[in-house]
Amino acid sequence: MQIIKIVSQSRRDMRVDMQCESCNHIEERVYAYDDDNFHENVIPAMKCKNCGETSPKNYRPLKTKYDEFQQV
Repeated sequence: MQIIKIVSQSRRDMRVDMQCESCNHIEERVYAYDDDNFHENVIPAMKCKNCGETSPKNYRPLKTKYDEFQQV
């Protein structure tokens, strides 16, 4: 799965639209958390609800809006 659009964000809490790289299925308004762990570990391990696939090995995580140890 990959983030295609950030719908809303309040501090580190986000709602995003995500798309499966395998079948192009779109999941809307998925809860997400804007930290390095979520972008680097959680998103690549997410399974598509349509086809059950995870992100490919060449997945490139997004950067966070705020630095990792910055309080917001």
